[in-house]
Amino acid sequence: MTFRASEFEFRYRFWFIAGIIWLGFLLYNVDHTNLSVALARAIVGSPDRNPTAFDHWVRAFFWLGTAIVAFAAWIRSWAESYLHSSIVHDSALHGEQLVADGPFRYLRNPLYLGTILLPVGLGVLASATGAVIMSVGMTLFVYRLILREEATLLQSQGESYRRYFNAVPRLIPSLRPRVPASGAKPNWVDGFTGEIFMWAGAAAMAVFAITERLRYFWIALGSGFVVYFLQYFFRIRRKSPA
Repeated sequence: MTFRASEFEFRYRFWFIAGIIWLGFLLYNVDHTNLSVALARAIVGSPDRNPTAFDHWVRAFFWLGTAIVAFAAWIRSWAESYLHSSIVHDSALHGEQLVADGPFRYLRNPLYLGTILLPVGLGVLASATGAVIMSVGMTLFVYRLILREEATLLQSQGESYRRYFNAVPRLIPSLRPRVPASGAKPNWVDGFTGEIFMWAGAAAMAVFAITERLRYFWIALGSGFVVYFLQYFFRIRRKSPA
């Protein structure tokens, strides 16, 4: 049995990714200890011994998570500015185009690296068990998506993709570009607007780090969902024949 994702999984990957994140947060029903609190307790000890230091460490982990989500959003926006959002967010698998510029010169899958980093950052708001399940589950699912894409590109692009495949690492970025620039120009507006949901996640994390109120976190994140689905609706409208 192949470890590659099925066509169904790839087509509905957004819902699988969302489901993995929701599962992580739902595990609060099993493990009631927040990961940031558990880490602060491991460093400071009981919060009763030094409540000020304990609170500072908890907030520091919240801000660390915010920085990780923002970094994930930046990676995806950078990649999407070279690979149009209509391709990135399409439910179909595209194998007719090979992009080897921008972040794609340093690693083959910058978009998926951003996806893997998302639950790592969000995990500071989950339980310790939930954070592990989110991170490990997302990594395994994304790896299966990558294997499916690679098989499709090897079949459609042939030797050109094989040379790229052999030169550029899959997920761990090289410190230097592994292929020459093609001269392609990034579309930064498309890159950032196409990843508005990721940026909404970073904003929601920042709001929570400041207020420590989950209500405001979900409002900010929910706004990102609304914008994402509006974008999806208009993409479908543009693709539909007149």
